Amino acid sequence: MTIIIAMVSILAIGCTSRTVEKEVVESDKPSPVKVIFETDMGNDIDDALALDMLYKYADQNKMEILAITVNKNNKYAPLFIDLMNNWYGYSDIPIGAVTNGAYSGDDGTNYAQTTWEYLADGKRAFSGAASENTVFPEATDLYRKVLSQQPNNSVTIVSVGFSTNLARLLDSPSDDFTELSGKDLINEKVKLLSIMAGNFDENRMQEFNVKIDINAAQKVFKDWPTQIVASPFELGFQIKYPASSIEKDFTWATPHPLVVAYENYLEMPYDRPTWDLTSMIYALEGGSEYFTSSNKGNISVDDEGYTSFVEAPDGKHQYLKVSPEQATALKNAFIDVITSKPKNRE
Repeated sequence: MTIIIAMVSILAIGCTSRTVEKEVVESDKPSPVKVIFETDMGNDIDDALALDMLYKYADQNKMEILAITVNKNNKYAPLFIDLMNNWYGYSDIPIGAVTNGAYSGDDGTNYAQTTWEYLADGKRAFSGAASENTVFPEATDLYRKVLSQQPNNSVTIVSVGFSTNLARLLDSPSDDFTELSGKDLINEKVKLLSIMAGNFDENRMQEFNVKIDINAAQKVFKDWPTQIVASPFELGFQIKYPASSIEKDFTWATPHPLVVAYENYLEMPYDRPTWDLTSMIYALEGGSEYFTSSNKGNISVDDEGYTSFVEAPDGKHQYLKVSPEQATALKNAFIDVITSKPKNRE
C-alpha cells in the first residue's frame, strides 16, 4: 500500500510539473500585436499584398486585427477589403472609410473595382457582406470607438496611405466613446505608428503618400504624441515581389482574389516594389535582423511635400534602412508569408 501511494504521489507530482511547465511556456508566448491597418487600397498593389500578410499574421496569432480604415475616397476601396475579409475568414473585422478624402483614384488601374466586379461562371467570384450601396462607418469615428476599448499603450497603427484619417483623429473632440481628445486618446492607447511615408536619401522626391495630403502629413509628423517609425520610398523600392510567385504559387485557389487584383493592376508579368509590406512586417518584428533604424530624431514635411529628418536625442521619430542582405531576407520573408495558405483554406 505504501508503495502504491508513493507511486501515485510521484505521478501526481509529474502531472503537476508538466501542467506548470505548459503554463509557463504558454505565458512566455508574446501577445498578438493589436493592429489597426490604415490603407489607400486600390492605388498600388502593395496594399493588397500587405493586407494578405495581415490576415496570415492573424492566422498565426501574431496579430489581432482591430479594424481596417481606408483613406482613399473611392467606394471600391472598402468593398475590396470587405470581400478580402470574407475570403480570408475575417468577416467580422470592422471597416472605416474616409469622407471627403484627398484622392479618389478613379482610373483603369483600380484593381479594387476590377476584383470586386470579377466574374466566374457568369457571377461575381468573390462575395462579402457589403453591397455597392453600403455606407461604411466614418474612419475617425471607428478609430475613436476601437481605441477607447483597448488597454493603454497597446495599439499599433500600420499606415500605408495618406495621413488624412490620422490627422482628423488628432483633431477629433470628445464624444460618446470617450471624453478624451483625439491627441490624448492616441497618447493613451497607441504605442507605435508604423508608417510608409517620405524619403530620406540624397535623391529628394515628393513621396506619393505625403504629397497627396501634405497638410495632413505635416500635422501627423508635427503633433503625433507617440513613437513613429517611417519606412521610406527608397527602402521598399529596393525589394520587389516577384511576378513568378503570383503566377505559380496560388494555383490551389482559382480564382484567388489577390492574384486577380495583382493581374489587373498592371500588365503581367511585373515585379512590384514592396513599400507597404515593410511597414507591416516592422509592426510585428520591430528592429529585428530585417532593418537598420536611424537614430532618434524628428521628421518634418515642407509645404511642397518633401520630408526631412533631423537627429535629436529626445525625438520620437525614426526611419528604416536596409542592407542588401537585409533586403534579400525581407523578400524571402514576404514570399514565405504571402504564399502560405490562409487558415480557413487549409
